[in-house]
Amino acid sequence: MMEHNAKFHMQASPTKKCTLDGLHASLSWDPSQRADQDQMLRAGRTFLKGLGMENAMAVFHKHSDQKHPHMHMVASLIDEGSGELDSNTYHERLDRRAIELNFSSARDTFRGSLRMLKDNKDEAFDLLRTALTSPHFDSTDVERIRAQIVSGLRRDTSNPTAIASRKFLEVMFGDHPYGRQANGTLESIPKIDVADMKDYVRRVLAKDTLRIAVVGDVDPITLGKMLDQTFGGLPAKASLTPVADVEAAKPPRREFVPLDVPQTVVTFGGPGIKRHDPTFMAGYVVNHILGGGGLSSRLYHEVREKRGLAYSVSESLLWMDHSAIFYGNTGTRADRAGETVAAIDKEIRRIAEDGPTQQELDEAKSYLKGSQMLALDTSSKLASALLQYQLDKLPIDYIEKRNAIVDAVTLDDAKKAAKRLWGQGLLTVIVGRGPQAAAQPAAATPPAAN
Repeated sequence: MMEHNAKFHMQASPTKKCTLDGLHASLSWDPSQRADQDQMLRAGRTFLKGLGMENAMAVFHKHSDQKHPHMHMVASLIDEGSGELDSNTYHERLDRRAIELNFSSARDTFRGSLRMLKDNKDEAFDLLRTALTSPHFDSTDVERIRAQIVSGLRRDTSNPTAIASRKFLEVMFGDHPYGRQANGTLESIPKIDVADMKDYVRRVLAKDTLRIAVVGDVDPITLGKMLDQTFGGLPAKASLTPVADVEAAKPPRREFVPLDVPQTVVTFGGPGIKRHDPTFMAGYVVNHILGGGGLSSRLYHEVREKRGLAYSVSESLLWMDHSAIFYGNTGTRADRAGETVAAIDKEIRRIAEDGPTQQELDEAKSYLKGSQMLALDTSSKLASALLQYQLDKLPIDYIEKRNAIVDAVTLDDAKKAAKRLWGQGLLTVIVGRGPQAAAQPAAATPPAAN
């Protein structure tokens, strides 16, 4: 089950890009949830239908908010005009040929995706080439995107989910880059200038760190020529800032951030298992049983179905280049926050001590194997998966071996992984109305909007 929040506003006046009044809406997912493009589109259409606007003309633009300050603005601006084309002309070219070009960034990667009809591939790849090699970063576009980012950051100062996530990462990673606010701060964003962004593109977008996945009706020879033309102009070697490996903070620990909002947000987690660890798949399977299985998970059963404490509760394994964590969250009434935390703690302890049952393990493996092909049922999903396999340094035939790896997880493997993941308890951050008996107030108060 994917949960999302909606934020929207009426456009106050026409702009250069929009000559009609309109509605701008933003649907956001929790960082622990990984909605694919099809799920996002369905959510957007459902949202419009709920407003009685299912027949209205609408454009959906996918955007990622998991970004380093520089990466955030580069990802937002790199397709705002390039080569001989200004921003409006560039986007008109994309729209005329129904070319989908998106850039996003995560803590370890800068990504792009390109989708087009076969007949438009030459123009599509050329537009990608110019975006990567000669982006404009015109001052008008920079300030427009900067204003959007700052507006989002100001909203986050009173958003309990954003505050909980930020505090959780601060506690988990301290001064390491992973502990920083991924989409920048109200202090850092105004200081980023065009020279910073151009320097980022020059240093980071290079051939030695480039990974590519292509799915579609194109032969290898033609594709090879197109890739050479598109990426051949990039520098041979990136100049990256070294990032050290970091061990996530060990639980148990609880933090409370007071915020006068109707719903209290509970974020919890702890050290995870890195993707290349031999026990990763055992952890992945048992995590599905605990909190990753949506309506079938233990946490969902205990927190929602059995006690009615929350609408939803989720938990995921998150792995990065230099660390790994498990991360979960839920929202509940302020007067039931302590009970909710206690229920989660109890279920975490139970699976750490006893592990899953054989029936739970068999059902989890069956689901994970059967859902594999459904998760790869479009060319976009398949290309995204193939790219992620490369980033995770998995073998080229992993997609064929993956189900056998899942099947090989034994009950003993799952029990050991459960004890390793959850045997130390939880690092928990609670944001909401206090006092909360389950947590001690954090030293820092939530930042004020400025």
